[in-house]
Amino acid sequence: MKKFKNKLARVLFFILISSLLLTNGCLPTPQDTKGGRTITLYGFSIMKEALEKEIYPAFAAKWKAEHSEDLSFNSSFAGSEVVTNQILQGAPADVAILSIERDVDRLVEGKAVTNDWRSLPNKGIVNKTPFVILVRKGNPKAITDFPDLAKPGIKLIHPDPVSSGGAQWSILSIYGSELKKSESQTGTPDKTRALQTLQAIWKNVIATPGSAREARTQFETGFGDALITYELEGLLMKQANSPVEIVYPKSTIFSEHPAVVIDRNLNEVKRASVEAFVKFLWSEEAQKAFVKYHFRSATNEALNEANKEFGKIEEPFTVEYFGGWNRAYPEIIEQVFRDQVMKK
Repeated sequence: MKKFKNKLARVLFFILISSLLLTNGCLPTPQDTKGGRTITLYGFSIMKEALEKEIYPAFAAKWKAEHSEDLSFNSSFAGSEVVTNQILQGAPADVAILSIERDVDRLVEGKAVTNDWRSLPNKGIVNKTPFVILVRKGNPKAITDFPDLAKPGIKLIHPDPVSSGGAQWSILSIYGSELKKSESQTGTPDKTRALQTLQAIWKNVIATPGSAREARTQFETGFGDALITYELEGLLMKQANSPVEIVYPKSTIFSEHPAVVIDRNLNEVKRASVEAFVKFLWSEEAQKAFVKYHFRSATNEALNEANKEFGKIEEPFTVEYFGGWNRAYPEIIEQVFRDQVMKK
């Protein structure tokens, strides 16, 4: 519990500093380029490649062809909780793509978002990816599923649940995996087994970086035996010839990622291009780009067949298994992880 409070204090300090920076004009502000316009997007850490390498250029070309106007993008990427806090403190985002729906709900509560974001296609979810375990080449620790991460001597990298949406997905994945497997075996989900597995695994965590991307970077340096993360992070590392392997748990969660327009920062002139860009995220062109960069399409499962690197999950589940984020956060992230795992 002390460790959790210390991390929370550091995040609150970061929010204070961000607020001071905003007051003094030190954070970037959205501005139209000469003869064109700029869209500012704040996203959770792993969105960078798909957006900057494929989706931004595709939409800019589409906008130019349709409106004879140049369009460019500014981006800022960090842990989903951090991004949300930045926007709530006044960061100049026109669009946000976040790791968890709960963060969008926080933006609604903070009056940064006033639109009915769930009325967007697929209830606002633009893509998804399963949670997996990354291990060293050859899998020297013989890790085959989440419970193996509790073995004595395993050194686990895990992003920080205070700042990272990916970390919260990971906790739900471990806990829910044991519920699903026990339910398949006995007909009843075993909450005691799920709690004990999560507690045992957490004892082997040796570092908690601020985001999923920071955790990947740390793992890439050779630190730790295993990392729980998004499938796409493992695929990007393998694509870069990193000496890692992906272990697919028997049962794991699919994280689902919402996009939202930040109404507070838009005037009517800018709104047209921003809303057009957000709608473009559900186009076949954009969904194919997500798949190319190892996200799974949220709207068309057939598109996922183009990526032969995607692994198979025997017993997949989503946050709806817990009743959605409105229940998963208080009942598992707070009451299970914070109150029963962190206090050990």
